[in-house]
Amino acid sequence: MKMKTFITAAVASISLMAVSAVAADLSIVSGSTGKDLEFMTKELAKFTAATGNKVTIVPMPSSTTDQFGQYKLWLAAGNTDIDVYQTDVIWAPQLADQFVDLTATAKDVAKSHFPSIIESQTVNGKLVAIPYFTDAPALYYRKDLLDKYKIAPPKTWDEMAAAAKTVLDGEKSADLQGFVFQGNAYEGLTCDALEWVKSNGGGQIVEADGKISINNPKAAAALDRVKSWIGTISPKGVLAYQEEESRGVWQLGNAVFMRNWPYAFALGNGADSKVKDKFDIVPLPSGGEGGSSAATLGGWNLAVSKYSKNVEEAKKLVMFLASAEVQKANALEASHLPTIESVYDDADVAKNQPVIVKWKAIFQNAVPRPSAPTKVKYNEVSSLFWSAVHDTLSGNGTSADNLATLEAKLTELKGDGWK
Repeated sequence: MKMKTFITAAVASISLMAVSAVAADLSIVSGSTGKDLEFMTKELAKFTAATGNKVTIVPMPSSTTDQFGQYKLWLAAGNTDIDVYQTDVIWAPQLADQFVDLTATAKDVAKSHFPSIIESQTVNGKLVAIPYFTDAPALYYRKDLLDKYKIAPPKTWDEMAAAAKTVLDGEKSADLQGFVFQGNAYEGLTCDALEWVKSNGGGQIVEADGKISINNPKAAAALDRVKSWIGTISPKGVLAYQEEESRGVWQLGNAVFMRNWPYAFALGNGADSKVKDKFDIVPLPSGGEGGSSAATLGGWNLAVSKYSKNVEEAKKLVMFLASAEVQKANALEASHLPTIESVYDDADVAKNQPVIVKWKAIFQNAVPRPSAPTKVKYNEVSSLFWSAVHDTLSGNGTSADNLATLEAKLTELKGDGWK
């Protein structure tokens, strides 16, 4: 990062973090995935030292579906106990009315973030949340095992499956799995399945213009391909895996390939990891025949509850955590992708987390979930989609029948428009 950028950010931070006349007690919710709680705790100690404001972390379950449900309950009740919410990139349209408009607060720094992310958090001209970090998944692969069998990193899903089978046949280990992913019936499966379908030319479930597109032969073929993996290169138990279960198998050295988010990279190279220095990443494979890689756009943002009793101090907290300094630390310590583009060019990041540079290209080609066109109905859309996918992978109906039923349900949900 250029020195001028650091100076500008530092001046902004000093202005924001002036010690309050009366210290406030704030609260922020945080997920428990990877190093999130550890990192957040350390950064909040710095914020407290600078402002005098004490911050309590309210831990949340790792399932984003469970988090969203809890958020809705708290916000519907006008809960004043939570000041700052961490929000998934897809939640802005659904929760916009419950959060403070941060447009004026972030007017001097918003332009430093990727424009697409700021746009995703803007609803009817209101900046609902400030970007904290972004996400796009990759294909993790065991470099040592692929090298052993002289296999190049796969570019298509069929190449991945063939490579996994070759290694499994060669290793003859009862513990080794070919490919682990997020197969449980929750939002994570929507992400995985969107990638399978999109990379196979099957569309994005609901297109940007609101058209329901999921019921098509290419989407069905993509799900049939994945179903063929269950019980062969993937364990049957993968249908209950979320991110952490997948990472657990991977980090014990018991998988050749894994689909996961950036946070798993730093943990995979931790001192206690069985795969330390034995793996690398590549973009997620395509479906072949002219298909292209598709990585679901993820990421987390910071929103201030309109029910907070300390809105101004909560704004300071949000701006501190979203700053270039904290985003750089988050990249170095937890492999989280910055939303501020200049952090990718920082010398420390390039030296100590060179994989972040690889992820920049993956992120720039990320595919959004259809939260924008489906608006407040996205959560129901996603639930219907992941249920149809999970049924298919579990052998509960064919892909063609399940997608036809899904289309009918989505059409009924849409009614005369996504409103």
